[in-house]
Amino acid sequence: MDHRDFNRRRAILKQGLSGTCAIASASLSPLVFAQASWPSKQTVKIVCNFPPGGLTDSYARAYAEFFSKKFGQSFVVENRPGAGGLIGADAVAKAPADGYTFLITTSTPMWHAKVLYTKMPYQGERDFTPISLFPSGALIMGVPSSLGVKDVREFVEMSRNKPAAYGTYGAGSWPHMVINDLNERASAKLTPVHYRGETPMWVDASTGQVQAAMGSFLGINNYLGKGSIRAIAAIGNLRCPKLPQLPTFIEQGFSAPVYGLEGWIPFVAPAATPQDIVVKMAEAIQEASETPRMAAIRDAFAIPNKPTALEESRKRWKEESAVWIDIAGKLGIKLD
Repeated sequence: MDHRDFNRRRAILKQGLSGTCAIASASLSPLVFAQASWPSKQTVKIVCNFPPGGLTDSYARAYAEFFSKKFGQSFVVENRPGAGGLIGADAVAKAPADGYTFLITTSTPMWHAKVLYTKMPYQGERDFTPISLFPSGALIMGVPSSLGVKDVREFVEMSRNKPAAYGTYGAGSWPHMVINDLNERASAKLTPVHYRGETPMWVDASTGQVQAAMGSFLGINNYLGKGSIRAIAAIGNLRCPKLPQLPTFIEQGFSAPVYGLEGWIPFVAPAATPQDIVVKMAEAIQEASETPRMAAIRDAFAIPNKPTALEESRKRWKEESAVWIDIAGKLGIKLD
């Protein structure tokens, strides 16, 4: 074989190998893309920055189970409480924005914290993108039945003559904001007593250690059944479906913004998370919200509405966060 024949055969062989590689590459490309699709590389983590057992944690675990089945990938809940939710939120803010870390939280670490803490390790409006806002249901104001008052105006009038202690489930919380407004606008004389959660708060309210308290329907319901606490108002624009005869603050003439806001449990991702992943998660949340399990959770907590869709979430996030921040700022406190 001369030199020219050898070169010609080598060129033919090289061309054949190139064609084979191209065919192999074309046949493998769907698999490559499938492996790169989300979620596929690892477990997806949903951080809940509050302890197990409450509404936020209940939502997190129920939706994680749904996502695992829908996407064929493990979604797990990691509880990271502490510093009023700031520790868990900060961890998610600094996590890779690759669709493998999400946060379910309350409005305080997202919005109120901006004015409640001197030093913030993150900024809610900058470091997170909202996917959905889960409703938390109406808060119920209750008083010891022995107190004898039947509505908010009677309670406020009583406090003017005899200053009253009002229990909340935490400094800077929604009930704390209500107390502040009643003191400023209605000339009530209320002293906030902050508890670590609802359970000890309702125990003290039922025995008259505090003269009022405000929390979830689930927290107050047992005491309503025993008759030791009387419910006198619900916060929000909608009546509590479990207590349809109970008028709201607004129906009783209290019209300041703090009484008509919706309580939210935001479901968010790090700000730079790809839009297609955000959309997939938002759609999955809407799908999950129609299931019997999610309906049962809403029923247990007396929540009449469902999580918001993506565009509504963004709209409410932009409009309502400013209102919450303004109301929290009027407390004039710092929690750090």
